[in-house]
Amino acid sequence: MHRIEANVLIPGRGDPIDDGCVLLDGATITYAGPRAGAPPSEGAEHHQVPVVMPGLWDCHVHLFGIASANLADVLRLQPAVGGARAVKDLEAALNAGFTSVREMGGLGIYLAQVVDEGTVQGPAIYAAGALLSQTGGHGDIHAAPVQWVEDYGARGGCLHLCDGVPECLRGVRRQLRLGARLIKVCGTGGVLSEIGLPTHQQFSDAELQAMVGEAARAERIVAAHCHGKPGIEASVRAGVGTIEHGTHLDEPTAQLMNDHGAILVPTHTITARVLDHGPRLGVPDYALEKMDVIIGLQKRATQIAMAAGVTIALGTDVLSSGPDTVCPWGIHGAELGYLVQSGMTPLQAIEAGTANGPLTLGPQGPKSGQLLQGYDADVIAVAENPVDDITVLAEPAKVTKVWRAGRLVKGAP
Repeated sequence: MHRIEANVLIPGRGDPIDDGCVLLDGATITYAGPRAGAPPSEGAEHHQVPVVMPGLWDCHVHLFGIASANLADVLRLQPAVGGARAVKDLEAALNAGFTSVREMGGLGIYLAQVVDEGTVQGPAIYAAGALLSQTGGHGDIHAAPVQWVEDYGARGGCLHLCDGVPECLRGVRRQLRLGARLIKVCGTGGVLSEIGLPTHQQFSDAELQAMVGEAARAERIVAAHCHGKPGIEASVRAGVGTIEHGTHLDEPTAQLMNDHGAILVPTHTITARVLDHGPRLGVPDYALEKMDVIIGLQKRATQIAMAAGVTIALGTDVLSSGPDTVCPWGIHGAELGYLVQSGMTPLQAIEAGTANGPLTLGPQGPKSGQLLQGYDADVIAVAENPVDDITVLAEPAKVTKVWRAGRLVKGAP
């Protein structure tokens, strides 16, 4: 049992509480509120901290185990090498205060098992399995023969090509067979894929509807990678739960999302990182050119979504292993600053990174992201109040303690 007393308690949703207290009993929060109202806790390990808050959620990550932003490297990578690198990535996320991640295509479907059994220390992983893409789409590797990519997907790799309704249904079922907690589809072209524009819709309306329907029968939502407006609208009408990126969002499209209850997961971090570090780290020119267009639209899309009342959850699109790579694990907290730059208050950004995270999993969402009785005991302590300066959450050193499922995994005496 742990008793955490704090000058400030940030619940995840709602106003901060001065002189707060959180009690953890095993993997569950048993009390969170004013210290004056906390029950006795004999035998508990006591902690006095400046700020206590829920563990953070990153709702768009990739555990590829590659050191570049070139998706072709996943075809060349030995899975054991990628898995070993990803273990260090998971440790970096915990060190940054991120106790839950929604893994949107990669090795997470396998690593979730070893985290859950306690073999590897890491955040809770809610994984999609493979990215589902049409042939020639964002999840294809255009520099390789298509047979290689098809074979890679058939062997359980993190990219899976499917064309036509029957193949799309099979693609969903293959991910469910592996234990996917959600399904990820590529609804438009992308930045890091060689061919196809981010503005172009990918998958037909019938294919999208079939995948959403199949996932829904297993109580899974579909997350759609979408930059362009046609793909966003087609995906939302098909019933997807989340739109990833949402770069070309405008007012009518944002209203459509709000009407259908779709959540936006903007990913400002990957954009800034590619533009700032991509040229020296070998990001292809075609990707830099596309990203240069996106950077001017991304903040506006977030602002439009906020004005329309669309729920927003934090995502970064971290995808590379090692600190000196394009978008490495461990920098997740920078996204809160980008959300504030886009018009959120610090408390709104914190809610996007805590309480809104489980919403992106639909029926699979856990009781997490808030300091409430009965919720998961994923909790962090921070050296300074992020409501006063949100950038403190971008500095792992200022996340002084991390509890994951009630275990102190950072900051032990």
